[in-house]
Amino acid sequence: MAFVTKLSFQSGDREVLESLVTDLKRMVERKGAECKGPHSSPPERLTVPQYRTLQPGEQFDSWEYTSYSRRLEIHGSDDVAGRVGHMDFPDSVHVEIEVDRKKPLGYRNE
Repeated sequence: MAFVTKLSFQSGDREVLESLVTDLKRMVERKGAECKGPHSSPPERLTVPQYRTLQPGEQFDSWEYTSYSRRLEIHGSDDVAGRVGHMDFPDSVHVEIEVDRKKPLGYRNE
């Protein structure tokens, strides 16, 4: 059975995100795996309230920032996907890894 590893990255630092995704794609392709992406979503503008105490009430100005996201898919290479799953990523980048098992056409459960 083939595996598809889906990687999702989010960060407020666009340059770090772009560099990470570009380097990761190059490494995956150098190892001979099929890599689809990076796919990007529109930047998301977020606003976070900041309270003067631990309880709601008097506030500072809200904190606003932009979050960027990218997605990659690694098809059929368990070794490369495992290596990527054990990498150290920058603290400024949130990473989610999802692994799907794809059954070949004509596969039957018996």
